[in-house]
Amino acid sequence: MKSVVVTGASTGIGETTAKYLAAQGFKVYGSVRKSEDGARLRQEIGENFEPLIFDVTDEAAIKVAAAKVRAELNGQTLAGLVNNAGIAVSGPFLETSLDKWRKQFEANVIGLVAVTQAFAPLLGADLSLKGEPGRIVMISSVAGKRGNPFAGPYSASKHAVEGLSESLRREMLLFGIDVIVIGPGPVKTPIWGKGAAPDFSKMDGSAYRKPIEAAYHFMQELGKNGLPPEDVAKLIHHALTGSSVKTRYTITPGKFMRAIINALPVRMSDRIIAKRLKIERLRPLISLWRAKPAHEAKLISPPRNMRRDA
Repeated sequence: MKSVVVTGASTGIGETTAKYLAAQGFKVYGSVRKSEDGARLRQEIGENFEPLIFDVTDEAAIKVAAAKVRAELNGQTLAGLVNNAGIAVSGPFLETSLDKWRKQFEANVIGLVAVTQAFAPLLGADLSLKGEPGRIVMISSVAGKRGNPFAGPYSASKHAVEGLSESLRREMLLFGIDVIVIGPGPVKTPIWGKGAAPDFSKMDGSAYRKPIEAAYHFMQELGKNGLPPEDVAKLIHHALTGSSVKTRYTITPGKFMRAIINALPVRMSDRIIAKRLKIERLRPLISLWRAKPAHEAKLISPPRNMRRDA
């Protein structure tokens, strides 16, 4: 029986993936932060599931979990590592505290690195183990390719995941360990229906009031109409087992519309997003026209050697 490790297995994509892989005959080691979540999943999934109790920001606990898996593999390699655990910090870039930025990166980037360093030897970086090298699946996001307003910390962390995954994939050629990135769009999970809406009245007088309220409702709409998590789980299974796999997959609802959006010039996309989220310019536009009579006015152009990015 092949074995895989799935982080963040208590909810959402991680939970669905753990259940799907176990149903396909894998022994799944799923990381959870609470022992009661581990007990629940063991009862729901059965003997093909073994909980690992650790937070991805707890390096010592990660090492203990890796040692446990090593002992149970009995000299064989691990078939896969699915780096799924993470959090999402949102808010205006200028008003999000540095502590929140650090928390975002500790969970989504440093934690992912710690888990990968701990389990990569079991995937085949330890040449004393027997068996085929395993694969690493990194769960990124569409936000790893595009930054959205009021999601700066999350988007930055996922851009980091994209970059480190490319570096790691090329390094792991040494051991035959493949690294595959999956960037899902909004996924339909229970989180979208939980809790009351924020009290936006507390932001009365803030320049961010209207756009943040619009962004909240927009994200709720996307989430409720998002992908079934089972679709992502099936793609993860393919990434772990397929005979010919890509280095990166994007999986989103509304593929046709997203293709159109991706084809638009960046500045046009900016304007569309601004209109959708009610981001209205507060300062008057400064004129780019020289102080000359109207009939002699010329628009200031950039030097010819400046590259036009968008």
